[in-house]
Amino acid sequence: MSSPLLKVSHLSARLGAAQLLFDIDFEANAGEVLVLVGRNGAGKSTTLKAIMGLVPNVSGRVDFNGVSLSGLAPHTVARMGLGYVPEERRVFTGLTVAENLEVGRIPSRAALSDVPRWDVARVCELFPKLKEMLDRPGGQMSGGEQQMLTIARTLMGNPRAILLDEPSEGLAPIVVERIAESIQALKREGLCVILSEQNTQFASAVADRAVVIERGRIAKSGTFAEIQSWTQSQR
Repeated sequence: MSSPLLKVSHLSARLGAAQLLFDIDFEANAGEVLVLVGRNGAGKSTTLKAIMGLVPNVSGRVDFNGVSLSGLAPHTVARMGLGYVPEERRVFTGLTVAENLEVGRIPSRAALSDVPRWDVARVCELFPKLKEMLDRPGGQMSGGEQQMLTIARTLMGNPRAILLDEPSEGLAPIVVERIAESIQALKREGLCVILSEQNTQFASAVADRAVVIERGRIAKSGTFAEIQSWTQSQR
């Protein structure tokens, strides 16, 4: 059996005197969608940020493609092939869509043959709406369009895995459906997709497995059907 692409072991995190995460453990594989589910403030987003090196006080271990990410800066983690789409999207409002996409390009990974190759044409195939908007400033896009752009910009770095923080939040149902379709397409490309999500309907549509996080701890993990059965039993 092959090793997991991403392995999180005993991951804990603190912010000042407050402990945010307690011994988080999970694995994720290439070509798999893993969803972190839980209420707002449970620790889902903090888990993703800790994996990327965006949380300063972290203990435990994160291994990506067999290499430890401990102590590495976020830009170094990204260059290793782990992409991150923040909840805030962080589109460059003064740049056009095309310019935003170019910002995400990581030349040092362009020659690698073991990852799907993404360029402007390919991300526009995934999100056809962007092709119509290449000359539009990012600040003149709707929230759904900005979410598509942020995912597309991350793909320009040719990641092997991608972390999505609350990708459906605040979006119209038709846009959420398009995001779900794009996640399934990335899975077919062989990417490992890990997302935090409160929308259980959206999560169930894309997830192979799920991890329930409550108050910074893992409460349950398994297939989404197992998670739903467990959730009902807790009521």
